[in-house]
Amino acid sequence: MLEQNTTGLLVVDIQGKLARLVEESDTLIANTARLVQGARVLGLPVVWLEQNPDKLGATVPELQSLQAGDLVLPKYSFGALGEPTVAAALAESGVEHWLVCGIETHICVYQSVLGLLASGAGVSLVVDAVSSRTLANRDLAIAQLAARGAALTSVEMCLYELMGDCRHPAFRQILSLVK
Repeated sequence: MLEQNTTGLLVVDIQGKLARLVEESDTLIANTARLVQGARVLGLPVVWLEQNPDKLGATVPELQSLQAGDLVLPKYSFGALGEPTVAAALAESGVEHWLVCGIETHICVYQSVLGLLASGAGVSLVVDAVSSRTLANRDLAIAQLAARGAALTSVEMCLYELMGDCRHPAFRQILSLVK
């Protein structure tokens, strides 16, 4: 079970033109927004990654407004932990289990999840908040990550799992996000 006090959210590279080229782009962005808002309501740390932002652009405007107060880190390695500043920030966060969303599922998300798993962190891949330019690549990456030890979840599933009970103080706020 996901625990509210040991879980964080890692948002991988939802930026620039590429964010518009992936399959079901609008759904990806909307689901990521709900996930980030839910994480905020639950008090989870949120870390945003941007792949080579000088060349690929910043996080898409629809999500930039949700970044206030969060750590936003540039990276050049496809995998998050291949970037020393990112690896250090994630290690120092105190997070034991990461919810991971973003693009592209078969490249940066894939390598980031594998790195987190190798570091001993738990990982839940939020499958309705990841995408690739082709569904085949997305689906292959999801299958491979599940086979390698990542848990699979969805936005609604993980938020309810983190609450655990309808008496949770954030229940009404989370309910309004997922309706």
